Amino acid sequence: MRPDLDAILHAQLGRTLERTSFEKLAGRGVLTRYDGKVRDCYIDPVHGERIIVVTDRLSAFDVVIGTIPFKGQVLNQLAQFWFDATAAIAPNHVVRSPDPNVMIARECRPLAVELVMRAYLTGVTSTSVWKAYEQGARTFCGHPLPDGMRKNQRLPRPILTPSTKAAKGGHDVSVSRDELLAMGEVTARELDQAATIAEQLFAFGQRLAAERGLILADTKYEMGVLPDGTVCVIDEIHTPDSSRYWYADDYEARLARGEEPRSLDKEYVRRWLAEQARYTGDGPPPQLPDDVRVEAAKRYIQSYELITGKEFEPVTGDPVKRIGLAVGAI
Repeated sequence: MRPDLDAILHAQLGRTLERTSFEKLAGRGVLTRYDGKVRDCYIDPVHGERIIVVTDRLSAFDVVIGTIPFKGQVLNQLAQFWFDATAAIAPNHVVRSPDPNVMIARECRPLAVELVMRAYLTGVTSTSVWKAYEQGARTFCGHPLPDGMRKNQRLPRPILTPSTKAAKGGHDVSVSRDELLAMGEVTARELDQAATIAEQLFAFGQRLAAERGLILADTKYEMGVLPDGTVCVIDEIHTPDSSRYWYADDYEARLARGEEPRSLDKEYVRRWLAEQARYTGDGPPPQLPDDVRVEAAKRYIQSYELITGKEFEPVTGDPVKRIGLAVGAI
């Protein structure tokens, strides 16, 4: 990690990418806008494409907490790395990336489910397998769980635990396959195809993470259906926002001492919110101190460097102006 990173991060605290407003782009005309918790999306129905701007917004406990310097750049470039690396495993929606924070993607119909793969008994959110286990549950999303397990212990095998996709301001709910199908929002064929892709991607991600000295403890995938009926991967793959990474070298020792694993993801911010601010998603979120924002940024950047094997090159300055030029905002 570069020696001047601290100074660069502190200088960027006041220039983070919080939101964009590009409703009209050169050569595309008027677009339909949709804002997710982290991404600003512009749908171009004429060209069948979606312009996705990955902002620096941080979401935790299903609430936007604030912004983290260069977070959007890390997420977008790391997602590009994984989309390229897994192209032979599953089709994805990527067309090109004209800016470090921007992805142009094929427009598709998103499946109304998050495909969550878990390999460890962990988590701090209300939908986590550990919270359910701690409260006495021995079945989670239809999967039996053995008695006598400890927090952060490896599960007997990876399990798929689908989650509903709540509207903005709502909370996701973990459900079984049967419960999800009963809701009628996704067909059995689509769900089973998506589940197979999720299991294959997770196995690949775990192997690559292990080669980098990391444990990919859990992750979530989003899937969509292209106009020809193909189920494809959308949004992101194995980023610090969608995944829980731990360092492998001291995992066993920390588990034996009852300590939390060293993490390389936004779990750091979740823990700060839960332990220091006593916040778990209800009511207005507390303001993140600058030192927490900088530390979170370092962890995002380190995840990029460890996984890709490349040094992160932060693009400083005003991101809105730069992105506007890249996508042809008029």
